[in-house]
Amino acid sequence: MANAVERSCTMLVYNDKQASASEIKEALEGNDPLAKQAAMKKAVSLLLAGEQLPALFITIVRYVLPSEDHMVQKLLLLYLEAIEKTDASGKLLPEMILICQNLRNNLQHPNEYIRGVTLRFLCRIKEEEILEPLVPSILANLEHRHSYVRRNAVLAINSIYKLPKGELLMPDAPETIERLLRQEQDLSTRRNCLAMLTNHATDRAIRYLLDSADQLGNWGDLLQLSALDLIRKACRTSPAEKGKFIKTILVLLQSPSPAVMYECAVTLTSLSSAPSAVRAAANCFCTLLASHSDNNVKLIVLDRLQELKEKHREVMTEVVMDTLRALSSPSLDIRKKTLDISLDLITARNIDEVVGVLKKEVVKTQNKEYDKAGEYRQMLVQAIHSCAVKFPEVAGNVVHVLMDFLGDANTASALDVIFFVREIMETNARLRPNVLERLHTIFYQIRSSRVVSCALWIMGEYCSNTAEIVAALATLKEALGPVPFLAEPTEEEAAATPAAGSSAAAAPTAAVGSKRPAVLADGTYATQSAVAEVTSASTLAATGAGAGPNLRSLLLAGDFFLGGVVAGTQVKLLLRLKALKDTPAPQLNAYTAEAMQYVVATLRLGEAAGATPTPLDADSRDRMMLCLRVLAGQDTWSNEVWLEDCRAAFASLTHEKQREANARKASAEARAAVQPDDLIDFQVLKNRKGLSQLEVEDEVTSDLARATGYAEAAAAASSRLNRVLQLTGLSDPVYAEAVVTVHQYDIVLDVTVTNRTAETMQALCLELATMGDLKLVERPQNYTLAPGDTKLIRANIKVSSTETGVIFGNIVYEGTGYAERSVVVLNDIHIDIMDYISPAYCADVQFRNMWAEFEWENKVAIATSFTDVAAFLQHIIATTNMKCLTPPSALEGDCGYLAANLYAKSVFGEDALVNVSVEKTAGGPDGSGSRLVGYIRIRSKTQGIALSLGDKITLMQKAPPATAAA
Repeated sequence: MANAVERSCTMLVYNDKQASASEIKEALEGNDPLAKQAAMKKAVSLLLAGEQLPALFITIVRYVLPSEDHMVQKLLLLYLEAIEKTDASGKLLPEMILICQNLRNNLQHPNEYIRGVTLRFLCRIKEEEILEPLVPSILANLEHRHSYVRRNAVLAINSIYKLPKGELLMPDAPETIERLLRQEQDLSTRRNCLAMLTNHATDRAIRYLLDSADQLGNWGDLLQLSALDLIRKACRTSPAEKGKFIKTILVLLQSPSPAVMYECAVTLTSLSSAPSAVRAAANCFCTLLASHSDNNVKLIVLDRLQELKEKHREVMTEVVMDTLRALSSPSLDIRKKTLDISLDLITARNIDEVVGVLKKEVVKTQNKEYDKAGEYRQMLVQAIHSCAVKFPEVAGNVVHVLMDFLGDANTASALDVIFFVREIMETNARLRPNVLERLHTIFYQIRSSRVVSCALWIMGEYCSNTAEIVAALATLKEALGPVPFLAEPTEEEAAATPAAGSSAAAAPTAAVGSKRPAVLADGTYATQSAVAEVTSASTLAATGAGAGPNLRSLLLAGDFFLGGVVAGTQVKLLLRLKALKDTPAPQLNAYTAEAMQYVVATLRLGEAAGATPTPLDADSRDRMMLCLRVLAGQDTWSNEVWLEDCRAAFASLTHEKQREANARKASAEARAAVQPDDLIDFQVLKNRKGLSQLEVEDEVTSDLARATGYAEAAAAASSRLNRVLQLTGLSDPVYAEAVVTVHQYDIVLDVTVTNRTAETMQALCLELATMGDLKLVERPQNYTLAPGDTKLIRANIKVSSTETGVIFGNIVYEGTGYAERSVVVLNDIHIDIMDYISPAYCADVQFRNMWAEFEWENKVAIATSFTDVAAFLQHIIATTNMKCLTPPSALEGDCGYLAANLYAKSVFGEDALVNVSVEKTAGGPDGSGSRLVGYIRIRSKTQGIALSLGDKITLMQKAPPATAAA
């Protein structure tokens, strides 16, 4: 039981029709038990709402105490618990003596329920004058035949023994409870006995635990959990003696109860850092992960494994395969967290096994009945991509399996695959021929424009010999189909076309939906038709795919950016083929003419009025015209750009990403420095006699932690001094300071209040209020502070989203010589959004997906005194505590404009996305008068973080004068 932390709780009950004291008194004086029950409920409700009913006490003593109704007796105990039992000076009210005889009678009642609820009521009584005459009756109930009475008697003794004079009231309580513990058979009663000894006689509890070590496996889960509480308390009190409890914990790890297993593993990791102890705890967590069906339990266990991974990565690498068994869960959250943990534990020894499991999971997602197969497959592809980046030698085992999903209907998953293939082509030259051959084979299955564009870029950059280039050209020809894309109108159709302006100038009926009207140069109407083997452009626009070849279908749907990519790929392939000089000139000329024919056909398709849902844009037209000039030999100066610079830019980007990943890994593994005069322990000189292997390992591990600075770093991170806020002045009669701790979904204020006067402060209350998305969850309580006394008051505040808020309030108290209450106003506590978010990293594809998915956007116009775009970006990064995802190489140079992506993650798991687009306007001839213009766009899944971050950026845009001038 958690009686040690239980405290009186106050509650406000709203009642729009409150009963008067006279009505309650009249009902209590009657003989109807149901009326008495209703009256007692009303009386208790009024007391809990703050009403005082002093005249009702004598009526209850006369008419309710003698009642034999069990419900009335229970309500009577609730009433006695709620009323004030002492006067203003703290002395017991004389009329309270009247209830002692009734309580003694209840403790000797023949009904075990009356005895049990009375004993439970006594756990709430703190007045020694009431409890002293009841002690013999309470002790007598330890021998009652019913376990319900015995277990509540133990709880009552535990509560009484905690009182300041508890040892005087029950001097032999620990001995009595130990004797009961050794002979008791009821599990709950034994649990309460062990909890009482743990709180007040730890030596007796430890002696009983060690004497019963052989029977621990047969204890019930309640008693085993109580034993773990005892072990934790004993180890906190005497850390040097924790070695004798390790074996006990290892025995409890074999318990069939999941709760006991979990608590054992947590206790083991908190007491010992030995590899064998961590290994046992990790195996226990993995067993729970595989055997438990509750998703919430699995998420909690994964959090514990995450903590173990951060502190004991070397040991956790041994259980990575057991951790991956959690992928069998249908929950995407569990799968994602499992993959995140496992990918950080990959080594050269287990990479093959991990990739094998991931390949099997990818194959499973091909089943149409698989729940959320597309999203899960995307996560698996990203995981395999990460494995291949760390260990390039495994790429060959998975790349062919993943390429089967390039035609996946889930575009995000197919994009991840093609990006993975593109990176493998750059970093692993040995796989290029096989990957290109596989890409030619499955190219016709790809129906996504973005995936096709990337696949074409791969063909244009990595086809290096004649056979590969010819195969790529053949693949393009097959995907484009015959030219032209639009059929010219026949003579009969042209003759039948009415003149311009006639009433019959409507569009002719299209055959199979493929004929379209067009306005000619002279103003007359003509009909254009798409070739027969493809569906109409309107159908393609509606469905996103056609019945014909994939490239042809996409072009007829109006994707002319893809047309520019096709033209660029053909230029690269033909320039490389020409540079090889092993192809006959006639054949090379034929390839070039065919490529020019496709480019011209695409241009004509785009320039034909109404032929496609979207017209040809100027950028795509310029790109295709440039390709035509290069193919015709009119533009040779750009050959180096086509053949070398594009690939060099991608290679530079890839290497920069690898350097950033290595830097993040190095910073995560960085260890704190140690002082040169720190103590050094020589293990070989230590006396190990009588120590178990686990204790020896634990000593070695603790010494290593001190030597590498882990212990000091953990102590510094948990220092509370960095979060202390002063709430009152030093000259105020009450000094208060608060420690603010931000947890997952709440904020904990630990307020230390000190009485700086020479008088006792009564009814001291910390009254708090909030502004913003914050909510108080507890009603303030009253305290009494002696002169110079200090009290720690804890307040919990719920937070539902990342939003700026303010906590304000005051301290109210009554002095001994004051008629009115005194008030001390507290300083405001500002909960800033910067307290919630921290820089984080995500892949570019993931950023784009979240940007498209998130619905809340805040657009902030740039108005700053900065005149340099790079300095402004650094200022925004520093003030928003975000990470810039745009590579430094992309931000180099002085071109007058800049676009960058920033990312951060909140403690609530929310993502904050920021895009900075800024341009430097032209000033005078000497550069004076120039300023920065543009927008900062913020996107998030929730409204709070978008608005709060926007307000923060708006306030911090203005640069300090010195910085702006620089």
